Amino acid sequence: MFDALTDRLSGVFRGLRGRGKISEQNVAEVMREIRTALLEADVNLEVARAFCDRVQEKAIGAEVMKTLKPADVMVKLVHDELIALMGPVDPKIPFITPGPTVLLMAGLQGSGKTTTSAKLAKLLIDRAKRPMLVAADLKRPAAIDQLEILGEQIGVPVYAERGHENAVKVCRHGIQQARKTDRDVVILDTAGRLAIDDELMGELAKIASAVNPQQIYLVLDAMTGQDAVHTAKAFNERLELDGVILTKFDSDTRGGAALSVKHVTGKPIKFIGVGEKLDAIEEFHPDRVAGRILGMGDVLTLVEQAQRQYDQKEAMELEAKMASGSFTLEDFLVQLRKMKQMGSMKDLIKKIPGMGDMVGDEEIDEGEIVRMEAAIQSMTPRERANPKIIDTSRRRRIARGAGCDPSDVSGLVKQFEPMRDMMKAMSGRSLMQRIPMLNQFSGMLAGGGKMKFKSKTTASRRVISKKDRRKKRRRR
Repeated sequence: MFDALTDRLSGVFRGLRGRGKISEQNVAEVMREIRTALLEADVNLEVARAFCDRVQEKAIGAEVMKTLKPADVMVKLVHDELIALMGPVDPKIPFITPGPTVLLMAGLQGSGKTTTSAKLAKLLIDRAKRPMLVAADLKRPAAIDQLEILGEQIGVPVYAERGHENAVKVCRHGIQQARKTDRDVVILDTAGRLAIDDELMGELAKIASAVNPQQIYLVLDAMTGQDAVHTAKAFNERLELDGVILTKFDSDTRGGAALSVKHVTGKPIKFIGVGEKLDAIEEFHPDRVAGRILGMGDVLTLVEQAQRQYDQKEAMELEAKMASGSFTLEDFLVQLRKMKQMGSMKDLIKKIPGMGDMVGDEEIDEGEIVRMEAAIQSMTPRERANPKIIDTSRRRRIARGAGCDPSDVSGLVKQFEPMRDMMKAMSGRSLMQRIPMLNQFSGMLAGGGKMKFKSKTTASRRVISKKDRRKKRRRR
């Protein structure tokens, strides 16, 4: 989301590096550039001005001009102010006893409210809760069907009353059903509109008054930019929101809504949608997002994503293989598949400190993992366990099966050797000790190999031509 802003800010701080000392005038110039970068990122004008004024005031007060590394001090000040701009945030849900805890989801049509309701239910299941979804959107065609399909996918019951026109009664009945079936959380998926109107606000206000929800979340589409901030302000004036859930956080939008909504409404972003899958929702942490914006990476989120893919037993087995140097291409194939489930290569690499500036968009080939996977799948179990036995004839056979050149297979095998050695060196070390090695490992995976696949027709022609040559030899 913040790629353009990150690039601009990196350029600003890069200009400060190399200067032993800077003047008050230089600080003012830097803040003008930062303000321009924020405005280009679709940050609210008043928010950008207030942000830059606070940073400039602290910069002069901290005597940045007298330090030997003014760029580092400025980065620290901007980082702290970004955290203050988006936080503080407490993403914990205040569960009540006895339940159920009621969560009311509000938002305009197209913001992803129904899907986000299911994602939140899936997140609660992972936290040992027993949620129920209530289909209170009685206006949009097929809204009930959509919620029931999503509920079936995640194993959560959906309460619905078809043909009903009173959303308040549906919500009340849904909560009563949750008590009868021992459900401790109820998520109300309410109706939206294409734009804010009195009918929508009136219905939401009646539901909130009738069921007294513990939390009211407004679901906003990050791609709507400043419109999302205006929507949040209007909803908060009528409903008294507890927080915001920002969807499409993984999109290539400019990110102004994420930086503006807390300052404008006073309500924090509590969760973010980071993908289309039903488990693609995360708690919002301002410190981690600030680190991403400034190219510092986000190791904690990366670790949490990895933990969702591995259980403790798998992690211990992988650590043991890494320590003994017995990590094979079969194991590597498993890791590649898990890596694909964690997200795009671009996003994963940018969460490693120091990699944001080193790896650009044009340097990352998202299809590299797919091509590596195809090549490894074309190998026999014996070849995966011991790549050293892969000679010329084996390389040709593997390349035919994967649709690539034999030289690409050779490059993959050569690339795997230093990866295995690096994994062995990383085993048993702390997270901070592993970070420099992770930088090297990611660089190898993102920039190495570059296997080029041939079309199926080209590969088949090559196979046919070889068969023809063999027949000719036999005839001779």
